[in-house]
Amino acid sequence: MKSYAITDVGKRRELNEDYIYASDKAIGNLPNLFIVADGMGGHNAGDYASKHTVEKVVETIEELQNEQDIEEIIQEAIYRANAYIYEKSKKDSSLSGMGTTLVVATLKDGVVTVANIGDSRMYVVNHDIKQITKDHSLVEEMVTMGGIDREAARTHPDKNIITRAIGVKELVLADFFAVRLEKEDKLLLCTDGLTNMLKDDEIHHIIENNKDVETAARALIEAANENGGRDNIAVVLVEPFGGHE
Repeated sequence: MKSYAITDVGKRRELNEDYIYASDKAIGNLPNLFIVADGMGGHNAGDYASKHTVEKVVETIEELQNEQDIEEIIQEAIYRANAYIYEKSKKDSSLSGMGTTLVVATLKDGVVTVANIGDSRMYVVNHDIKQITKDHSLVEEMVTMGGIDREAARTHPDKNIITRAIGVKELVLADFFAVRLEKEDKLLLCTDGLTNMLKDDEIHHIIENNKDVETAARALIEAANENGGRDNIAVVLVEPFGGHE
């Protein structure tokens, strides 16, 4: 396995509210762990939400030594992180209204299990590119109902309105997906700072033309910034069956 994680503040923002985590080695009972979070809230609240959510998820996974079920481990970690952020937002007025998206992925026996909340995404990339997670956003609901098409959704004025986030309500449920991987597959976890700047086929082209995960991840950041860099950008790129250099 090979992976590379990188985040960039972009061209328009002063503060980076995206937060990433990547471990090729075991964390608790999970054989590896990859996380992307995109914080929201005034001042430093978004930064606080994303960082502390990821840290609480990792901490919980490390503690759950008696639990073996992958989905149960991740769901409990998300539950505790949500409770922590929600309570902090209630007690500290400077953190009021904060929240964060979250994508958590782990690979075992050729299967990736991924949980998501919000509009950060995971893709499987090979000869094509396939979005595995489903955005929890207003425009995604509009697309599902047939109100707008996928292309119009990319530039819709309400595209940043998410319908589910960590820390906003007392309870939050993640959506889970499990995908059996092929030998040449790569995994891409990313925030909307990437997907709002680059179309899926552009992302695919960059990954296909930069075989090394670090080179490809850096090229994605560069391309998103060249296209405007209107938001923070986070990329975690994983080659599940790649050997160590």
